[in-house]
Amino acid sequence: MKRAALWLVSVVREGEVFTKEELRRAFPGVSQVDRRMRDLRDFGWVLHTNRDAEDLDPHEQRFVKRGIPVWEPGKATRPRGTIAIGAGKRREIIASDGNMCRSCGITPGAHYEGTYEAAQLDIARRPVRKPDGRTPVELVTECQRCRLGARELSADLASLLRSIEALPAAERDTLAGWAMADEREFRTVERVWSTYRSLPEESRADVRAALGL
Repeated sequence: MKRAALWLVSVVREGEVFTKEELRRAFPGVSQVDRRMRDLRDFGWVLHTNRDAEDLDPHEQRFVKRGIPVWEPGKATRPRGTIAIGAGKRREIIASDGNMCRSCGITPGAHYEGTYEAAQLDIARRPVRKPDGRTPVELVTECQRCRLGARELSADLASLLRSIEALPAAERDTLAGWAMADEREFRTVERVWSTYRSLPEESRADVRAALGL
C-alpha cells in the first residue's frame, strides 16, 4: 500500500488517469495490488473508478486527491472506526440489504429508466448519528449513481427514532408493515411527484403550466 501511494504521487500525479494494466506493470509479482491500492481510501486518498465518474472506462481509475502520507513512520495505522471491506464482507452486506441500492431501490444489472446504463452495486461508508451521540461509520449498499451524489451525506438515527415516536399509532403500524416487508408500494401520483421533483426548473415550470398553475 505504501509503495502504491508513492507511485501515485510520483508517477501518476493528482487528477490523472491510470489503467489497471499500468498498475500491475508497476508492481510485477505483487498479488492483489488492486485491493492494496483500494486500502488507501481508508487514509483519505480519493480514487475514482467508472462507478464514480462516467467519463472513465471500466479498466481506468483517476487519482483525485492524496491523503495521509502512509509511507511515513506511524502513518499507516488504519484510522479508528474505519472498516476494511473484503469480497466476502461486500457480498454479505449486499445480501443483507436485499441485493438492491438502499437509496433508490435499483437492483444490479437493471437499467436506469430511460437509459441503457446498467446499475452496479457497491458499498458506501455512511456516518450514522446514534441516540447516545456517537457517530460510527456504517456500511450500506448503493448504486454508482447514488454514490456520486451522496459522498458527504450522513444519517441521523436519533432524529428518525424521535419522529417515529411522535407518529400516531395507526401510522406507526403502517410503517411497521413497510419495515417488515422492506418495501412500500407507491401510488401513481407519488411516483409522478418524484419524477416531477427530479426535473430541471424549466421543465418543472412546464408541468405547473399543464396543471393550470
